[in-house]
Amino acid sequence: MSNATATIENQAWYQNLSPVQWKTVLASNLGWVFDGFEAYALILTVGAALHQLLAPSQFAQLPTFAGGIIATTLIGWAVGGMIGGVLADYIGRKQTMILAILTYSIMTGVSAFAWNWESFAVMRFLVGLAIGSEWVTGASMTAEFWPPEARGRGAGLFQCGFGVGFFLAAVVWLFVGAFGPEAWRIMYLIGVLPALLTLWIRYAIPESPLWQRANERRREAKRLQSSSAQERSLTRFTLAELFVEPETRRRTIIALLTATASATGFWAISSWVPPFAGSLAAKAGLVAPQWASFTGMAYTAGTIVGYVGFGFLADAFGRKPITLLFMALSLALTPVLFYWTKDLHLVLLVAALLGCFSSGQFTWTSTWLPELYPTRMRATGAGFVFNAARIPAAFGVLIAGSLIAQFGGFGNAAMIIATVYVLGFICAPLLPETLGKPLPA
Repeated sequence: MSNATATIENQAWYQNLSPVQWKTVLASNLGWVFDGFEAYALILTVGAALHQLLAPSQFAQLPTFAGGIIATTLIGWAVGGMIGGVLADYIGRKQTMILAILTYSIMTGVSAFAWNWESFAVMRFLVGLAIGSEWVTGASMTAEFWPPEARGRGAGLFQCGFGVGFFLAAVVWLFVGAFGPEAWRIMYLIGVLPALLTLWIRYAIPESPLWQRANERRREAKRLQSSSAQERSLTRFTLAELFVEPETRRRTIIALLTATASATGFWAISSWVPPFAGSLAAKAGLVAPQWASFTGMAYTAGTIVGYVGFGFLADAFGRKPITLLFMALSLALTPVLFYWTKDLHLVLLVAALLGCFSSGQFTWTSTWLPELYPTRMRATGAGFVFNAARIPAAFGVLIAGSLIAQFGGFGNAAMIIATVYVLGFICAPLLPETLGKPLPA
């Protein structure tokens, strides 16, 4: 027995994982890939779409309208993600994931038929509803299937799907964007394809055993109708349970403030990286859409490295120090890009570095959040924190769009918004370190 134990301990971390664990993270990753595609397709195409959907007299305020469309999507994301978290705790991780992927695939295709900016905003809101729901199921399933010593790595491999989706969107737009004024509609029609993924998930991925046991305990507690505090906690509505017990309430509030810093900084800055590069290219007499696509690809290549790298570093050094490191570097690199980098080739490099840290830091949410909540409310807690943070982030995008229009440039707007990372520096140290610990029961 000791020899067998020694053999297991000497194996590389990935050799100790079962096929089911790999399939689970693959399904979660692919769902998040398509979420990333839809999200970045909006960033890349919103300008082209609004040029068709707005009256010429409104073109001067296009950044404000673009910020409004992105903000509307983020608000839908926030609402849908919180609903999805509750559903995942009551009907299961697998069923919620299938429902989310089907919904955002269909609604993305429908948004290709928008006829004015108001209809476009409504359709993107509905896409956002489903995108938020998918993340929480992937994060919960990865946490519940993967062992404690590799949970950060699994979260990084899951989370990097968003960056892969960004990269795919940039590559596809590089070609589809040349199809003329209607190209943005083609991008959204392509977004219907993820629906096929649900067929594989239905037959290849099992339901989480941890969730199944927690669900049985909830049903038994309801059947017995016990008045004990423990039994009441099992039967209480999960969203309300986040704010009943003092320690859970404290964790939720602190985690929400930390996530707000990450989300606001990312969306209010990254949304304008491709347009910033495009504006530099236009001043240099180059093709602006092409350089916007190149910069988008560079940025998202950096995000993929950051997502995966965060997970590996968090398993080595802890969730807390790596989260703070990534936030600090995000703040430091923002002025480097928007103020001090004017050469387009250097813009590609700095954009990749900024993407690595400003986007890569989101792996803390898929690594750390599921470790803060017990199984019966894990998806609700993670989904609430991750998605409620999108609401202030939506206002950050709106404010950034208005600041860009007011200042006539990107630098001042980016730096004003980037100060939100200070909130993360204050709040993240107050969360408990969970490295190597088993998930709360």
